Amino acid sequence: MKFLISILSLLPLKALYLLGDVFTYPLMYYIVGYRKRLVRKNLRLSFPDKSDAERKAIEKRFYHHFVDLIAEVIWSYRATEEEMLEHFESVNVDKVEQWAQQKGGVIFMLGHLGNWEWTAEVQHRFVSPEMRHYNVYRPLNSKSADKAMTAIREKRSGEGSNIEKNFLLRHLVQLKKQQAKFTLGLIADQKPSPRNAHYWTTFLNQDTSFLDGGEVIAKKFDYVVTYVHMTSTRRGHYTARVDLITDNAPATAANEITEQFARRLEANICEQPELWLWTHNRWKWQRPQNE
Repeated sequence: MKFLISILSLLPLKALYLLGDVFTYPLMYYIVGYRKRLVRKNLRLSFPDKSDAERKAIEKRFYHHFVDLIAEVIWSYRATEEEMLEHFESVNVDKVEQWAQQKGGVIFMLGHLGNWEWTAEVQHRFVSPEMRHYNVYRPLNSKSADKAMTAIREKRSGEGSNIEKNFLLRHLVQLKKQQAKFTLGLIADQKPSPRNAHYWTTFLNQDTSFLDGGEVIAKKFDYVVTYVHMTSTRRGHYTARVDLITDNAPATAANEITEQFARRLEANICEQPELWLWTHNRWKWQRPQNE
């Protein structure tokens, strides 16, 4: 897979988009119908007030975006930083380095919205070169796909910048001892396993469990927590706005940070619903009766 990505990345982004429009989108949407039943179910339950026609329009826009996302990830394998920054704008980041100097770490909480891969790749541009930058990831089930994605991510952000979630706590303890200043990207809208579903709330009109790892880490180490608000201005162009959730995590109430993330993500999705990853089986588990 890495070899195929390397070959395809030689093409300009417009050519990859054209390939997606002519081949990948019709194959995925009309012929294979990749997870179409799940996408329709998710949209129906999330937007019960919308008409069938409105949900169908979101569905088609989502699949177009999903195909574009594949093209953009492939293209970024060889793209220069200057080319990347022509497509990705960061807003309201002037305080990030100040927060890091005060608290040591700044957590960027975000969802599978827009182009989250590009957010990780340009993260180091938010602050000075002296700052360290890390992103937490969960290995993909496919070893070949996981190896390819790791190669793409580390090509730009650097070896060791991606931390597997099982080793995160150990790494943060080391950073604390070193008094390092850093940012930590955390995609926090993944579906927890039943044993890790510690917090439930209403999200997109459904009972939804959320990972609370970001909140636990922030309170333990007294890190600043932010939400990365993602929008797309036009095809292949994204804006990431860093909004403060709290700069005093230990003083927040139980589940307050996790709830704030859920509310901000929900509002963000409703702005441009086609940008979220609707193929994810987000509501597989049901809330326990004692919750």
